[in-house]
Amino acid sequence: MRLQMSRLASRSTWQRYLLKQWVVGALVCAHLSIFALEINQANEAELDSIKGMGPAMTRKLLTARTEKPFTNWKDLMSRVTGIGKNKAQQFSDQGVLVNGLAFRP
Repeated sequence: MRLQMSRLASRSTWQRYLLKQWVVGALVCAHLSIFALEINQANEAELDSIKGMGPAMTRKLLTARTEKPFTNWKDLMSRVTGIGKNKAQQFSDQGVLVNGLAFRP
């Protein structure tokens, strides 16, 4: 009888662990999807809300984007002065995406 109770307790503990991991994973995914900002679709106010962007860089970005959408982070960095690897990483850490992709150095 003791052995059976022990198995039940471990199974219950394991189930609680799995449920906790699933909930944490779901919350992380929800957080990322809520705060993700696609650079090719963001408006001026959304771009201005990005820490480190500023109005001047927002104008440069919007001007470059009117020519054609950004294809990737490298394209964005080459067409918008002031956005290098450090800024790209900073923006990506805040949930900014280019064509659905986060920055990878």
